[in-house]
Amino acid sequence: MVKLAINLIILLLLPVFLQSNAGESSFDVRKHLATVSRYNVSKDISANSFVSFEIPDQCTPIHLNLVARHGTRAPTKKKIRELEALAAHLEVLVRDAKEQKQSLEKIPAWLLGWSSPWKGKLTGGELISEGEDELYHLGIRVGEKFPDLFSEEYHPDVYSIKTTQVPRASASAVAFGMGLFNGRGKLGPGRHRAFAVTSESRASDIVLRFHDCCQSYKAIRKSQEPNVDKLKEPVLDEITLELVRQYGLNFTKQDVSSLWFLCKQEASLLNITNRACSLFSPSEVSLLEWADDLELFILKGYGDSLNYRMGVPLLEDVVHSMERAIKAKEEGYAPGTYEKARMRFAHAETLLPFSCLIGLFLEEPEFELIQREQSLELPQKPPKTRNWRGSVVAPFAGNNMLVLYSCQLGNSSKYFVQVLHNEYTIALPGCNSSSFCPFEVFKERIAAPHLKHDYNMLCNANMQQGQQNSASSKLSQIFSWLFSLKNAGSPAQKVEL
Repeated sequence: MVKLAINLIILLLLPVFLQSNAGESSFDVRKHLATVSRYNVSKDISANSFVSFEIPDQCTPIHLNLVARHGTRAPTKKKIRELEALAAHLEVLVRDAKEQKQSLEKIPAWLLGWSSPWKGKLTGGELISEGEDELYHLGIRVGEKFPDLFSEEYHPDVYSIKTTQVPRASASAVAFGMGLFNGRGKLGPGRHRAFAVTSESRASDIVLRFHDCCQSYKAIRKSQEPNVDKLKEPVLDEITLELVRQYGLNFTKQDVSSLWFLCKQEASLLNITNRACSLFSPSEVSLLEWADDLELFILKGYGDSLNYRMGVPLLEDVVHSMERAIKAKEEGYAPGTYEKARMRFAHAETLLPFSCLIGLFLEEPEFELIQREQSLELPQKPPKTRNWRGSVVAPFAGNNMLVLYSCQLGNSSKYFVQVLHNEYTIALPGCNSSSFCPFEVFKERIAAPHLKHDYNMLCNANMQQGQQNSASSKLSQIFSWLFSLKNAGSPAQKVEL
């Protein structure tokens, strides 16, 4: 009878075990790399979460606004130094283990004598060939998707390309333009053509680098960063203990943080997933991704209204460009005398606030909260799902396209805005979750509540103290919320917090 019972239990548990193993084997760490995600992987993640919409036959695109992040880049000089420090500390840990006569069998072979792939590199942060490819093919697809918009002879006043003065952004703009205008010139075998890419000074670019020029934001971010680290600490503590137990090396939290960064770089830039990434289980990867998303939300996203409202010069530029396109349509301007596309290339710190300004990745009740400048709940911890994922909201080459349509309705024209995020149509909570929003509704309901704010007033250094107090109060509320949950839970729940 006992043997029969054991066999029965095995039969009952076998499907669960097989399903669990199947889940583990199908897990792709490249889909969990937050803002270090490659564009093609991010599009795969997003494919099933956006809406499909057929543009009515009587509607024609008359203007395009593009806000894009640069493509995949190399690690920055600061991160290269961090990886070299990791290599030095791993060497010490392995040597200590040998001196204590510990078995090295548990230690992955790659980790013994590991050195950074970027060791000795004196520069960093540049656009790499994979990033060039992302933007080049994005340019090709944009031209193919909107042939009527890009049918005219090139002129910089018709097709405006703007970028920040950071080389990886300007290189991305060039790669995009090469794809967009591919075969439309007379230069070389590829029939390329020259095109203009313009930028403002880094010190005064409040349209694309507003975060660099906003002193209030810098002060708030500096005050928030230590508190964000504390929110992430339980995840790092838990995973550090597990790695020490599993591999017998005295990893620190900084080691684990650096190993997670290495995992993201290897998986994204080098397509290597069986070294640093193999140290972490799928559930640990999900937690580390959530911790990254949490930081992104608080410091660059919906965590504080200043994070995105400092982007009002960019939103204003977008709205005004659409108004000028409508005027050109209404007054019958001759082709080639007005702008048909304005394309901008910048950074995650540009794309994220802009996405927040137009209310992306929110439910309608949440949109109402940000219109009243009220706080949103933090992204939910795995295994719960969340809309806010860095791999979707701002991957390498991530982009928002706002397409203005003129629709002939009877004897009059009406104008609509369609928003594409990473080339997929996305619903706008501020427009009753429609993906085809009347321009006046977009302007009055989505843009106007933000545009009533003045950039200089928001970012004036004299306002720092008041903004810091506001940020401190919000973080205090977060900690009180976490503390109450922790004390109310069982021991098992406490680990989850």
